[in-house]
Amino acid sequence: MSVAGLGRATRDTVSGLPREFWWLWTSTLVNRLGAFVATFMALYLTLDRGYSASYAGLVAALHGLGGVVSSLGAGVMTDRFGRRPTMLVAQVSTAVSVAVLGFMVHPVAIAGVAFFVGMSSNASRPAVQAMIADIVPAKDRVRAFSLNYWAINLGFAVSSAGAGFVAEYSYLAGFVGEAVMTLLCAVVVFMKVPESRPERAPRTVANAPGAPGASDADDVRLGTVLRDGRFMGVVGLSFVIALIFQQGYVGLPVAMGTDGFSSSDFGTAIAVNGVMIVVLQIPVTRLIQHRDPRRLLIVSSLLAGYGFGLTAFAGSVAVYALTICVWTVAEIVNAPVQNGLVVQLSPAHGRGRYQGMYTLSWAAAALVAPLMSGVVIDHFGAGWLWGMCAVLGTVAAFGYRLLMRNLPRAGLTVESGPAAVTEPGTGREPTVERTA
Repeated sequence: MSVAGLGRATRDTVSGLPREFWWLWTSTLVNRLGAFVATFMALYLTLDRGYSASYAGLVAALHGLGGVVSSLGAGVMTDRFGRRPTMLVAQVSTAVSVAVLGFMVHPVAIAGVAFFVGMSSNASRPAVQAMIADIVPAKDRVRAFSLNYWAINLGFAVSSAGAGFVAEYSYLAGFVGEAVMTLLCAVVVFMKVPESRPERAPRTVANAPGAPGASDADDVRLGTVLRDGRFMGVVGLSFVIALIFQQGYVGLPVAMGTDGFSSSDFGTAIAVNGVMIVVLQIPVTRLIQHRDPRRLLIVSSLLAGYGFGLTAFAGSVAVYALTICVWTVAEIVNAPVQNGLVVQLSPAHGRGRYQGMYTLSWAAAALVAPLMSGVVIDHFGAGWLWGMCAVLGTVAAFGYRLLMRNLPRAGLTVESGPAAVTEPGTGREPTVERTA
């Protein structure tokens, strides 16, 4: 693509989105510029504190367990109390708990505080995703989610390399730096991001609980989400994909440390992931926006699995970086397509709960992945871990193929009309319209 063509693609990708989205985008960027704990916790525990890979996996798993606990609760809060209050509570709690974690020295204390960090840091995700769905029309959601994901990785690309060198001298500085940046994120949300929760339609006989076609936030409960077989199939496959991608932050640093590489080596290698997403997200988004999401999800699953599978053959930072390139392409494609699918399968007044359940799949993977990687690396070696990733990618691709047979194409494509979403389990639009 020429420079002029890239410029046009960039303008087409960023134009036409509401101002509120860009403030939310800014808060996401600021937050990710301070990312440290999730990326360097494993190295901090194994290299700086001298703990085993199994203990590092246990702490990371507790961090993930905190995310599991908060996912559903934050989803309910998002629907019941609003997107903005949920984000503010989550961000302030994250800043405090991350700062405290940096001063913990006892292994039990480290594990306990890591649990609270996972719980608070994960709590804002359902609110952010629901707010994007509220304020961005359906026809623009794929690129909105792509741009938000771009902000996450732009911040990650800048912070990971820099934080890797900071960790060489002081891990505490990394913890405090993340706490400060998270507080700045909360300030941006407080000052510039308005509430977007859809207004509820007044109760009438026609939309009373149990009436045909009734749809209200109080009626969309967690049981409603669990009974939505179509959506829960997507959640299950999302868990498998997340289990693979998590290895880039729990299995990969431990494996590189075991092979004698330093924290700055890992920071340099993993920064490739963020840089690639920053460079490729916009042109790739333009390329995939109108393509069949079914094929995109299948292909991205295979690339993720076999990208990590190739890590078994890595012996230098350069080769590790090449394997990261492969699974990063999968990440670029999978993230916006999966997010757009989740929104389209969610009713407007139940977006928080649906996003909470979707977030739970990633939080559960963050719980399982460290345990899996620590045990496998300690007892069998890293090669077995990468082989398992290849198998999981194949399983996910096959699962998407089966699931897509039962999903109407209309429920997957990006709509060009008004922002309409699907009533869970019915394939029709909800009776309560989105007002944001």
